[in-house]
Amino acid sequence: MNQTTLNKNNVPKHIAIIMDGNGRWAKKQSKLRMFGHKIGVQAVKETVEKAADLGVQFLTLYAFSSENWNRPVIEINALMELLINTIHKETKTLIENNIKLKAIGDIDSLPKRCRTNLQDAIDKTSNNTQMTLVLALSYGSREEIVNATKRICKKVSEGEISIDDINDKIFNENLYTNNIPDPELLIRTSGEYRISNFLLWQIAYSELYFVDVLWPDFRETHLVQAINDYLKRERRFGKTSEQIEQESTI
Repeated sequence: MNQTTLNKNNVPKHIAIIMDGNGRWAKKQSKLRMFGHKIGVQAVKETVEKAADLGVQFLTLYAFSSENWNRPVIEINALMELLINTIHKETKTLIENNIKLKAIGDIDSLPKRCRTNLQDAIDKTSNNTQMTLVLALSYGSREEIVNATKRICKKVSEGEISIDDINDKIFNENLYTNNIPDPELLIRTSGEYRISNFLLWQIAYSELYFVDVLWPDFRETHLVQAINDYLKRERRFGKTSEQIEQESTI
């Protein structure tokens, strides 16, 4: 299957991407790590625009993990400044392309200027309908799951719900990703084969796609290749191939 056969009826509704390899890309160019992050912004722009064009409804990008706070302070400050400037610069483009912006993670831990710019962009794009771009910022899935558990325990202790009420639906409602469907496809760049504490609950049945390309070199053709690979797979959700085939004929 090639790009020309892709249409809005067969692409994944939600794609999540671990954007990895900025630092290694910069090192290959004999540049500082921040140079890779800056060039990586172009890959973000192309990927967002192509995903929206293909009919993807939700695109979640792992932009800054909770573990990234352990990096050198000078890199963290530079990353936050890059994030602030990029959000401010690209808000107009998001509006023009009818893309809504959301953010998940410990947003309160971000610098005040970053939170202000982020909220401004979220507010200005809130009525857009073509695609929702979700930025995972200061995000850690284990922390998300622990916080969801605490919120549910609090509801039980206050009599709002009983222990017997707790199920997948209740748990989902207390995650950062409440009202966002689980991703059908998770892409990781740079050739690493790990999840890195990203959407651990949500990707229970996601298809995983790993590509050797470093993030600054990731382009729309790579996104299309990932979707094509996804479309070749059989998603069984614990059932047999025969059951899936039988259900498809009903």
